Amino acid sequence: MSVEIRRATARFTERHPGRATWHAFSFGEHYDPERLSFGPMVCHDEHLLGCGTGFETHRHQGLDIVTWVVSGALTHTDPSGSVTLEPGQVGWLHAGDGVEHSEVAAAPQTRWVQVWLTAPDDAPAEPAYAVHPVPPAPGEVVEALRLGPDRALHVARLAAGDTVTLPEAARRHVYVASGALTRSSEAEPLHAGDAFLFTAEDGDAGGPVEITAAVPTELLVWELPA
Repeated sequence: MSVEIRRATARFTERHPGRATWHAFSFGEHYDPERLSFGPMVCHDEHLLGCGTGFETHRHQGLDIVTWVVSGALTHTDPSGSVTLEPGQVGWLHAGDGVEHSEVAAAPQTRWVQVWLTAPDDAPAEPAYAVHPVPPAPGEVVEALRLGPDRALHVARLAAGDTVTLPEAARRHVYVASGALTRSSEAEPLHAGDAFLFTAEDGDAGGPVEITAAVPTELLVWELPA
């Protein structure tokens, strides 16, 4: 199994009035041939918005777009209506053959993480949107959203000193949404905005990996195919 550390400080940064964005992968004018994708994950962004700012109506297709609000509130609007997403909920947009939507902060200092996955070849053509609540389960890794047999988002809300075992997968993307992890055999401490990227070799499931929180921490853990 190979392990890569992506530090928050290495992300591409964009700043506009009322908005800051940090891109973990190549995006728009920010290009790095070594950071194009991780399996089907082609975008991993973190945004900080002032109330009433965000992204006006724009179009997507061929993607599953997953949003997690760390703090504040975010209003998603598409042809089916508007939904306000708050911490503890996962928003999932299946873009299908094409859909327009907007995302605007509904509270000051709204911080949120969004991931784009290329949709499977057999994904439905019809767009869809859903919100999935993630019940609190302190000290555990909880499945928040499953998009197929080998694609799922897990969330862990940990107290200082809590240790959890990551779900096994061909690829695992572990993002520190808040807090920090202790020093481990893989790396020096990871802090908010840092990520582990684990890749299994020879088609195995990667084996068990344990990580420990140094302070109260929220983790977003993706289980992905090769």
